[in-house]
Amino acid sequence: MSKQSEITCGIHAVRHALKNAATDVLEMWVLENKRPAKGISEILELAKNAHLTVQSVANKTLDKLCHQANHQGVVIRRKVTAIDNKIDLASVLEMDDGEKALFLVLDGVQDPHNLGACLRTADAVGVRAVVLPKDRAVGLNETVRKVACGAAENTAVIHVTNLSRALREMQDAGIWVIGTADEAENTIYEEDLTSSIALVMGSEGQGLRQNTRKHCDKLVNIPMAGVVESLNVSVAAGVCLYEARRQRR
Repeated sequence: MSKQSEITCGIHAVRHALKNAATDVLEMWVLENKRPAKGISEILELAKNAHLTVQSVANKTLDKLCHQANHQGVVIRRKVTAIDNKIDLASVLEMDDGEKALFLVLDGVQDPHNLGACLRTADAVGVRAVVLPKDRAVGLNETVRKVACGAAENTAVIHVTNLSRALREMQDAGIWVIGTADEAENTIYEEDLTSSIALVMGSEGQGLRQNTRKHCDKLVNIPMAGVVESLNVSVAAGVCLYEARRQRR
């Protein structure tokens, strides 16, 4: 398959693609001999309006197209239109929309399901951009896009070569960099999150790398009442982002 295209599967991701960039859809397949569910019926109507040819195929064909992922009866092939190829950190830092900036920085998240969930929450909260290291981290693959349910196309995602340098650039631009760490003295609820901030979350299992910690202005923790020592990174990101949103409201 051409490097200029990618497979997207699942009702939410396909519906988002058809609503927002139908001209990028090159091919579309749906499960044959199946009474369309509400979600599929809406997708078929969107495809009709976009003058797309829909191919009815067997379930095994859809499985093969999306590498056994849960396709929910619909798969498309579309042009690659990664938003992170169109922007860089410097241009985002120069933006002035009258709002206090909120960034999410993910230090080496490797599970595509976690990254997709983080993007979905970031989109819901109104994060200005999600910053990821180019190395030792998952990229925007098919699984990430499916889990994100359209957020991967609607949220600015910036891949940086050097995360520490990126944090310094953000600090120079007046962004307060707040990292999350279990051993931090203050909780996320005790921190003032109403200024322009970047919330930095660590990777699964390892947390923030030492070099990343050194470049944070402050560290905070999420209080834990049970026997579990830490939260999944996507859950932790949701807790922190919505606390920031709560304070800003």
